[in-house]
Amino acid sequence: MSLLSDLVNMNLSDSTEKVIAEYIWVGGSGLDMRSKARTLSGPVSDPSKLPKWNYDGSSTGQAPGEDSEVILYPQAIFRDPFRRGNNILVMCDTYTPSGEPIPTNKRCNAAKIFNHPDVLAEELWFGIEQEYTLLQKDVKWPVGWPVGGFPGPQGPYYCGVGADKAWGRDIVDSHYKACLYAGINISGINGEVMPGQWEFQVGPSVGISAGDELWIARYILERITEIAGVVLSFDPKPIQGDWNGAGAHTNYSTKSMRSEGGYEVIKKAIEKLGLRHKEHISAYGEGNERRLTGRHETADINTFVWGVANRGASIRVGRDTERAGKGYFEDRRPASNMDPYVVTSMIAETTILWKP
Repeated sequence: MSLLSDLVNMNLSDSTEKVIAEYIWVGGSGLDMRSKARTLSGPVSDPSKLPKWNYDGSSTGQAPGEDSEVILYPQAIFRDPFRRGNNILVMCDTYTPSGEPIPTNKRCNAAKIFNHPDVLAEELWFGIEQEYTLLQKDVKWPVGWPVGGFPGPQGPYYCGVGADKAWGRDIVDSHYKACLYAGINISGINGEVMPGQWEFQVGPSVGISAGDELWIARYILERITEIAGVVLSFDPKPIQGDWNGAGAHTNYSTKSMRSEGGYEVIKKAIEKLGLRHKEHISAYGEGNERRLTGRHETADINTFVWGVANRGASIRVGRDTERAGKGYFEDRRPASNMDPYVVTSMIAETTILWKP
């Protein structure tokens, strides 16, 4: 095993200028991630300088067998925390050979929205709070929980410390450091209300980069849990009953919201979000109806309500924002399995481009 470990951790820069690029994309379910690696002749820092690539879309549920080729377009580069050195992770989106985005490519449409002049002028900031649950591999039950049984009720676990409260911290801290190494703007982590559930935050990130960074952060977490022999779940309600679900609260502000008089801009934006509540809910993740019940710090899925410091609201405005008269708000509706390209671009479209 020591030889294997030595080979895994080998520093290639000592012997070659070649580097390994791991191309990463979203799979056919719209939730799964896929990746494969290729050798480059030397270091690359600009995604436009990377070659396009292809894969068998019939094996990922993204193309028929008789016309299976899907093309990968490199879009963003991150440092590889697993191979290190000059090796890179590459976030890609997916196209047909004729250059049309395939149905699971949500980045293409998001980029069009974020590149609209009215949106660019507002310098959008996003901060996404990604919740997730760690499961025991063979039984698909949360780590630390007795198999087939339950721990004590919720209360001591949120931001908890101790062997009887915090399970999986080694994975969480490894992920935190790996994201920082990769160049992801990860801003924090914490244990969540349900034991075995954790959260990391990405942002503030500008425009399309919020989606790129969250998908790569998810990929890194999948790889770490793979090494640890633990199953990663983004299910919005992994355990039924009196247990909190998992969301991806999305914090948002525009240049106008951050400027004097921004609180009025925030209120107008929230009003527009309320008018399109059903459309947003339909795009905010699978199985969200199991989470948005009006209990466990959520608003009912069929109800739109906003408030200051109200964690039972659809949209929460912080006390600091109210006091300052400017700032940001939090959309608490997105599920943990949401597509960040869809959610961030839809918020931008509704609040800036949509005319009621």
